[in-house]
Amino acid sequence: MATVAARTAQRVLASDLAQHTGEQVRIEGWIHAIRKFGAVNFLVVRDRSGMAQVVLEPEDVAPLDGLQVETVVAVYGTVEEEPRASHGVEIRHARVEVISPVTDVLPFELNKKKFKPTLDVFLNNAPVGLRYPTRQATFRLYSDLLFGFRDYLDHRNFVEIHTPTMVGAATEGGANVFQLDYFGRPAYLAQSPQLYKQIMVGVFERVFEIGPAFRAEEHYTVRHLNEYNSLDVEMAFIESFHEVMDLLIELLEHMVQTALERHPHDAELAGMQMPRFGEVPRLKFRDAQRMILERYAEDRSNDLDLSPQDERWIGEWAAEEFKSDFVFVTHYPTSKRAFYTLPDPEDPEHSLSFDLIFQGQELVSGSQRVHRYDQLLQIMEQRGMNPESFAGYLQAFKFGMPPEGGFAIGSERLLMRLVGAENLRETTLFPRDVNRLGP
Repeated sequence: MATVAARTAQRVLASDLAQHTGEQVRIEGWIHAIRKFGAVNFLVVRDRSGMAQVVLEPEDVAPLDGLQVETVVAVYGTVEEEPRASHGVEIRHARVEVISPVTDVLPFELNKKKFKPTLDVFLNNAPVGLRYPTRQATFRLYSDLLFGFRDYLDHRNFVEIHTPTMVGAATEGGANVFQLDYFGRPAYLAQSPQLYKQIMVGVFERVFEIGPAFRAEEHYTVRHLNEYNSLDVEMAFIESFHEVMDLLIELLEHMVQTALERHPHDAELAGMQMPRFGEVPRLKFRDAQRMILERYAEDRSNDLDLSPQDERWIGEWAAEEFKSDFVFVTHYPTSKRAFYTLPDPEDPEHSLSFDLIFQGQELVSGSQRVHRYDQLLQIMEQRGMNPESFAGYLQAFKFGMPPEGGFAIGSERLLMRLVGAENLRETTLFPRDVNRLGP
């Protein structure tokens, strides 16, 4: 057991042990592995910074008999150089104190190089599975991406906002919403903060939000969930929607670079590299369909949207012709875009909208918005929408709104593409889909 000195010594993280060579220290963490060899035994302790190797005498192993990995311990000992150990040091002359014992067998092994559970088994045991080093690395990188998102926008005078997720009307005016009882009257989980961030453009000119979005769609795909975290940006006094696309590319590049710089070891562990940006091409929707016909002999001229296969083909085209992992598709049919999307004045059947495709998969949707009050009312009337249901939203436009536009990034989908995951559920902490409402 640990001595009084062990309990009072200042805690040192595994990654900082080399700075304390020759000193007595205390580390705390989870037992990642126990290796018993008789005369020389090893304990690997994991904390938030990495792994620490501890050398135990035979008598020091006794307190661990019957305990499983993931037992929480405090270890007191002397830091000595050992080039073969993590961080080039190990702890010797150690004493171990058990803080939280674990006696049950884990649902899967966390200390193997290859993580073997199926996705369902992992998700059912996510509170434990998320401790696996590669999963830790993935979600630490996710945190870095969000840090980079905020950092870039903060330095360009955007204001972070937080808007309601319970609303009185469907954001997009559609049926794919979760309805709930709000003290006897209907309410909905927001499909996005779209209407509120447009309102706030009338206050701050430039705003952003990181928050949940909900879609009541019965998807059974590897790229869709019913709840996800959306990275929303809106900006006013734009000359055209090309300004919005320019900012988006700079923002994404900054986000990825931030993650790579903050935690390079995690990036290596998770397989994340800087994607190829280059000169990101911009391809109109109709031109994309013509390209698909010419290149792949598939006629998409009657389609009003891109299929997943179309996106993959467009991604291949961008990679081969422009050496870029990204491509914008612009000018989608106005009828297939939300009511607030601005029709192209020179071609009203198509809108000043865009999707950013990343490695063959849609990542971002955005557009220039309708900013004139009379035009919004006309569009709502044409679509059979009740303006009274959007009274608060319309008030912002009734009393003056500048030309503006914005976009929304699917954050988990971005992470999925960056680390090469095959399923969005691998890059979502606790995914919610048609079949999953826990843990």
